[in-house]
Amino acid sequence: MSKSKIMNTLAHTPVGTTVRVSRIESQPETCIRLLELGFCEDAIIRPVVSGSSQMICEICNTRVGLHHSIAKSIIVIPE
Repeated sequence: MSKSKIMNTLAHTPVGTTVRVSRIESQPETCIRLLELGFCEDAIIRPVVSGSSQMICEICNTRVGLHHSIAKSIIVIPE
């Protein structure tokens, strides 16, 4: 399996690793809000800080805080 096919969730992405959004698997309202924040297909994300229940990610040169339950719905692939 090639590296680009290995999928994971954003919540399980190590800090400092650059990944690309593959898809979002959540309620429609959550998907819409994430899209408004820039979490669209093929967006580049880099987790900056990850705590026990929340994380901070850099996307579109902006830092965004997410709860891990939301980050688990964002499916990513390595950049």
